[in-house]
Amino acid sequence: MGGALRVGIVGAGFISGQYSTSLSRLPQLRVTAVCDVDGERAAALAARHPGARALALPQLLDADDVDLVLLLTLPASHADLALAAIAAGKHVYVEKPLALTVAEGREVVKAAAAAGLRVGCAPDTVLGTGIQTARAAVDAGRIGTPHSATAFMTTPGHERWHPAPDFYYQPGGGPLLDMGPYYLSALVHLLGPVVRVTGASTRPSATRTIGTGPRAGESVDVEVDSTIAGILQHASGALSTMVMSFDVWAAELPRIEVHGTGGSLSVPDPNNFAGPVALHSASAPQDGWVDIGTTAGLRDSGRGYGVADLALALADGRPHRAGDELGLHVLDVMESVQRAAGERTWVELTTTSARPEPVAGVQDLAAG
Repeated sequence: MGGALRVGIVGAGFISGQYSTSLSRLPQLRVTAVCDVDGERAAALAARHPGARALALPQLLDADDVDLVLLLTLPASHADLALAAIAAGKHVYVEKPLALTVAEGREVVKAAAAAGLRVGCAPDTVLGTGIQTARAAVDAGRIGTPHSATAFMTTPGHERWHPAPDFYYQPGGGPLLDMGPYYLSALVHLLGPVVRVTGASTRPSATRTIGTGPRAGESVDVEVDSTIAGILQHASGALSTMVMSFDVWAAELPRIEVHGTGGSLSVPDPNNFAGPVALHSASAPQDGWVDIGTTAGLRDSGRGYGVADLALALADGRPHRAGDELGLHVLDVMESVQRAAGERTWVELTTTSARPEPVAGVQDLAAG
């Protein structure tokens, strides 16, 4: 493969606009084809990328000018579409989660390995300057030996802003599967893989009311628990406490904090690519929280930068950072927390993941 990695996008819905903006400015990537169940949406997205055309799925998978299939569809279709793309000889990058179940995810990983193809998985927010600066601080020993972390994602629910929020409240949805990948991917970057978990969950409301769009005022049934709490034991011995909720109207909770023998670190929202990182050092407690500046990560990044990192990794012969090993491990953590909540027990994980290679220093992929 020479030049830019040629990308075929499957799914032209809500999130595709963010990916499209990033892909348009990244010289490592070129969008050549778009597919969507709505032909007009596919055509509109293709029009944003010179030379791209709207295709039906079989034609996109068969296209000679598509090297990688970018799946931006609903989670229930991720595994089947990824397997179809791999069978067609294409690399795959999947919007989170990797699949609905660990069993499905394993099939995707196994098929890609057998075919000698790459599978990437969102989120790539962990490659931005926020999480990477925090990781650099942890790795440099600025909080001593890390021993615990807290992670909170609390919101009243996505039906306030999403015009079709049904899938958030159906099996495969809920706050953990929707938002957990951001927080769990960050925790693995910061503290390493998880070995066992426990959890509890609840469902305060049976329905939700859509707040915007043509279906505003319509009720949606809540078929999954909308608040879930978990305790994660990392292989390092560190413990993370996590709360994911669609039931909280207001909170002043930190997104992520990491605590060590020599201080504490305040980490920005892992749903974003940037944000301030603050250190409270045991050696200078009188200083309080101090912004440590930006020291590492992909500058001015956005959704799709993980695809560019995959393209560069292919050229360099190295592992890509937003990879299927991490995606499968995060899925295992989420599935295991849900199982632990249902069974009221601890659950041992069946997967692991190396911490992805850090982004050394501040880098600008858009500069080529």
